[in-house]
Amino acid sequence: MITPFDLSSVDEIVERHRHKNDALITMLQESQRAYGYLPKEVILRLSRGAKIPLNRIYGVATFYSQFYLTPRGKNIVQVCRGTACHVRGSSVIMSTLADSLGVEESGTTEDMQFTLEAGACVGTCSLAPVVVVNGSFHGKLDPVQARDIIRAYASAGEQA
Repeated sequence: MITPFDLSSVDEIVERHRHKNDALITMLQESQRAYGYLPKEVILRLSRGAKIPLNRIYGVATFYSQFYLTPRGKNIVQVCRGTACHVRGSSVIMSTLADSLGVEESGTTEDMQFTLEAGACVGTCSLAPVVVVNGSFHGKLDPVQARDIIRAYASAGEQA
């Protein structure tokens, strides 16, 4: 199979954890850190190298929300969907950002700059509604402010 991925990182990860019981989550975390997500080629190599059945790997990778099977954007935009944010209009914020970015919820822009996600309560209810971009919290937003935040990240051309 021809692949655009250099799979040597997977081989190194497997070798480091070869003799450890229950190291699958650690190997998946390290693989995702190396590749940004868990491409099919990486999972296949991990399965073969560590002698772990594919169904077990996919079961773990799809059970835990920390793992991604598709590429994610440079900027991760999470709209809080907790109760306080919901009551204060997070669904309108999500719609506005989806329209602005040209993606649906859980989508990534074609240029790989943004991934838009709904998130569980982020624990800042007094700031509702809240949008988290790359770990930075932005609260008490209206749709125009939310769109302006995304534009600022886009014009910065980097993770702000």
